[in-house]
Amino acid sequence: MRATIPLNALRAFEAAARHLSFTRAADELCVTQTAISHQVKGLEQRLGMPLFRRSNRGLTLTDEGLGLAPTLFEAFGAIDRLFEQFEAGGVREVLTVSAVGTFVVGALLERLPAFRAAHPLIDLRILTNNNKVDVVAEGLDYAIRFGDGAWHGCEAELICEAPMSPLCAPQLAEWLREPADLLRLPLLRSYRPQDWLAWFKSAGLDAVNLRGPLFDSSLIMVQAAMRAEGVALVPHGLFRRELDAGQLVRPFPIDADVGAYWLTWLKSRTPSPAMQAFRNWLTSVYPDEDAGAAAVLRQARG
Repeated sequence: MRATIPLNALRAFEAAARHLSFTRAADELCVTQTAISHQVKGLEQRLGMPLFRRSNRGLTLTDEGLGLAPTLFEAFGAIDRLFEQFEAGGVREVLTVSAVGTFVVGALLERLPAFRAAHPLIDLRILTNNNKVDVVAEGLDYAIRFGDGAWHGCEAELICEAPMSPLCAPQLAEWLREPADLLRLPLLRSYRPQDWLAWFKSAGLDAVNLRGPLFDSSLIMVQAAMRAEGVALVPHGLFRRELDAGQLVRPFPIDADVGAYWLTWLKSRTPSPAMQAFRNWLTSVYPDEDAGAAAVLRQARG
């Protein structure tokens, strides 16, 4: 049978240990100094060891008191914060989501204020990845990834399609008349070199030799493209601001469908209320023009 925990005595000791004063502890807890002294003495008797050294100079903690105090500081601090949250209208729930950086910058950030407004008690924490993520090791609730929706041990729900097209600086676009002209320029490549091959196949060119620097981040790759360092192959729908501003040009209206963005989570994970709220919200705002394709693909996955 679990022993009764002397909460009042522990609270008295915790306050006295923080202030190193029975008087200030009594003021904080709205009791008398005698009551604090009595509670602490009873706790010392129960533990069979002194927790304070009392002298004319005041209180100091013994080694045993120093060992007990930090745990109580943390425990009572957590309880105080919990009650503050209830008094503020509810308990906040942390939700940790890792997402491909391109998706975060190109699509998610502008929509997050709406999520926060709708769910003020969810503390959303966004981490970025380059599509290499370990949901278990990183303690993630969700991971937003680019691919075909098949990841071992994970459920996946389609967020939106992400057709890829070449994007480049306006000064490079002046040299491009047909897709084959791209082969005369540096082709900026990601960790998925097969994407360029798929795009050239869509453009009617099967045998091509790729050349150009490799990047582990599409965001950095696009920055290089904006500086006329070469041509980037990326989901053009996520760079509408740069296209509208004239910082980038889409020289050919040809797409390669090599993947989509997916919301993924562990199959073994029971969704928390915050997870369910985020999933419902995300799938309600995405996709936009790709809603029909999303519905077909969800039905196909069954």
